[in-house]
Amino acid sequence: MIMTHPGLPELWGYLVWGFMLSLGVWSLFAATPAERPRRTLNLKTFRLTRPVLQLLLYSRWPLQLLKIIVVAIFLLVIVAGLYGTPIAERNLATVLTWNIWWAGLIVSVFFIGSAWCAVCPWDTLASWMVRPRLWLGKIHFKISNSLDLKVPRYLRNVWPALLMFVGLTWLELGIGVTTSPYATALLSLLMVVLATLGMALFRNKAFCRFVCPVGRTIGFYSQLAPVELRPIDTELCARCTTLECYNGTDKIDPCPTQLVMGSLSQNTYCTSCGNCARSCPQQNVSWRLRPPSQEAIADARPHWDEAWFMLGLLAMTTFHGLTMMPFWEQWMTAFAQMIGDSGQLLMSFSVGLFVSMLLPALLYALSVFMLQHFNANKKDFRSLFIGLVFVSLPLAFAYHLAHNLNHLVREGAGLLGMFKNPLGIGLEPLSMAEKHQRHFEMLISQDALFAIQGLLMMFGFWLAIKVLRHRGQRLLPEAGWRMLPMLLFIFLINGFNLWLLMQPMIMRM
Repeated sequence: MIMTHPGLPELWGYLVWGFMLSLGVWSLFAATPAERPRRTLNLKTFRLTRPVLQLLLYSRWPLQLLKIIVVAIFLLVIVAGLYGTPIAERNLATVLTWNIWWAGLIVSVFFIGSAWCAVCPWDTLASWMVRPRLWLGKIHFKISNSLDLKVPRYLRNVWPALLMFVGLTWLELGIGVTTSPYATALLSLLMVVLATLGMALFRNKAFCRFVCPVGRTIGFYSQLAPVELRPIDTELCARCTTLECYNGTDKIDPCPTQLVMGSLSQNTYCTSCGNCARSCPQQNVSWRLRPPSQEAIADARPHWDEAWFMLGLLAMTTFHGLTMMPFWEQWMTAFAQMIGDSGQLLMSFSVGLFVSMLLPALLYALSVFMLQHFNANKKDFRSLFIGLVFVSLPLAFAYHLAHNLNHLVREGAGLLGMFKNPLGIGLEPLSMAEKHQRHFEMLISQDALFAIQGLLMMFGFWLAIKVLRHRGQRLLPEAGWRMLPMLLFIFLINGFNLWLLMQPMIMRM
């Protein structure tokens, strides 16, 4: 017998659909939006936040301490996975990795952007092994065991990260890594090995910039975050000739993803490491607040590989939800019988994964083609394809948040107690009574969870409409109601995700 979480109530479904229909009709006939001046709020101007920012931005010790804590927890996960109980729900490795970290990570992006990358244990361990920095009093040692090769041109894109994302999804859901503490530990070690190899071979942090699927997911979602690390005075950056933010100093490493603070306009590749802030001789770098989705609406500049990563992110997010529906296994079993698949149904799962990735991309391409036709080919297909793909970000992010909140709120209770016995030694699998008890020990009430999920789906649809109207205005100023094909794409994707959210969902473990 399997345990499921209840889906979003029908009332919330009707409310979301009513909101979508009202906003959609309005968007077709409302006047095109005018360009507005960009409004931001520097957090250094507040007395309450200024001392905290000074400490976090210009001192290396707070960040180092956080890295040590995260690495310690990460190593505990490895030990628990390798030597602890194979019962997934009793082992800290699987519970912390899949129920807490991955679910909580997506939630954190909206509030703190790409801050996780600054304390990532994969990168921290790789840096300690390949490029350690040692301080003995006032004496500073910088050691480099890297070949510092230039990344080949064919790898300077996010195609490797997309392939890694698909591969990890195949391992996670096809092989069943989420239900195996041992496999979870091995996968975690593999990521450390890849990060170390990338740093040992190439200059800067090629793994973070081009390969890491978690970092790139955070980076693209960070386009919607209300926080950004930017110059305080852009004129000061314009007069700078030394570019310490890019080149680093004797004591501070260069920007790991090769960004120049003076021209930085999007969060996509910023890892929030703070090197730019600590190396700037004028202390001209700070965190500031901005309207959510500012980059997706106006700032981010599209590229072909990034467009496909965003579509892949949309497809994978929906696919994760689809595989947790009770009917998914029935579909796979029926399909396996048709093609003669047996064993773990890996072939059937692989086909399902491929189809689930292909359909959203084909639907988006068809929408772009119809939009081009409706507007008498005033814009070429490629420009429209990469220019409007940003509508997929809020759709993916809203559903990802709503889906992960279910895991975090319903399956996150009791985590602190697991640290008393992280290896789960001597424990039996959760009984059905204990699994039922989880529904009464949620971190927030069920009604509050449903309200947040419903509002998130409205919020994602609203942001997607904003992106469409602003970017559509730039690409096709006279389009008006002729933007209907893209509006239908947004409706279909958000509507399908809403339907998934209303279905009972199988617990991870």
